[in-house]
Amino acid sequence: MSTSRSIKDVLSRDEIKSLTRASDWAGARAVVFTWGVIIGSLALLARFPHPVTFVLVVIVLGGRQLALAVMMHEAAHGTLFRKRFLNDVVGDIVCARPVWSDVRRYRKHHLAHHAHTGTERDPDLGLAAPFPITRASLVRKLLRDLTGISGLKRVLGLLLMDLELITYDVGGGAKRLPWRSLGHHLSVGVRNLAPPIVANAALFGVLYALGHAWLFSAWAVAFLTSYGLFLRVRSIAEHAGLGGGADPFTNTRTTAANIFARMTVSPLNVGYHLEHHLLPTVPYHRLPELHRVLRERDAVPETSLAPGYFAVLARLTSK
Repeated sequence: MSTSRSIKDVLSRDEIKSLTRASDWAGARAVVFTWGVIIGSLALLARFPHPVTFVLVVIVLGGRQLALAVMMHEAAHGTLFRKRFLNDVVGDIVCARPVWSDVRRYRKHHLAHHAHTGTERDPDLGLAAPFPITRASLVRKLLRDLTGISGLKRVLGLLLMDLELITYDVGGGAKRLPWRSLGHHLSVGVRNLAPPIVANAALFGVLYALGHAWLFSAWAVAFLTSYGLFLRVRSIAEHAGLGGGADPFTNTRTTAANIFARMTVSPLNVGYHLEHHLLPTVPYHRLPELHRVLRERDAVPETSLAPGYFAVLARLTSK
């Protein structure tokens, strides 16, 4: 296969038009299902309050928090809904804000990642650059995620970004910004911090009104632990260990996801990452179809495919 090909060499104009057609119904279905699982998990914990149930719910919530982030990612591309208004408003308020993010800043950062994937100008290059690593190093990273150490560092980073004391960056490459004035940093801090605070306060308020305010602790623990763990594994699988370079057929990986992976590290078909980079305007529910067509036409190199997330981690680590 020639690595100089583009997606237009593989698909016809009509096929691209069909595959890139977004759906308001599919977007609404993803939002309702994700929040339905969140509500159901918290209800289960309220009904059966036990340490084992708490841990299980934290795992599920971490996966659904990642699903919210993935829907924000879809909204940033304009593919969660057909209407720009729904992407910018629903994608921001209902998906991004509860996990302390926002569509506007994420879109600017993420589109730069797509424009410069695998090159020195890629803002997410730091997520893939350290690999391969030793197994001991990977275990230490995962333990920091599970114990909340990485989560607390992420919270500090989000706070500094919202105060504009460091640059906005989700790829681990944030840089210090010059001090301007106390008034400036406080004002931008209020503007950036108010929406996620309001979103989480609303969730807490509903739980409080129902007499189960303590359930919010499961949401917070998940944000500090399982969400960060799943976010890390998903990020590793997407680009790490592929040698870099600007060729989208070889600098991005698609990872097969079983049911457990779809519940945790790979919600909403996010594992079809090669397909997403080849055609970023394809909505999440059409990515499996794009994958099937590309495989039928022998357009995907085997080196850009992985049978599962454990296989990726094993491939990228050594003794």
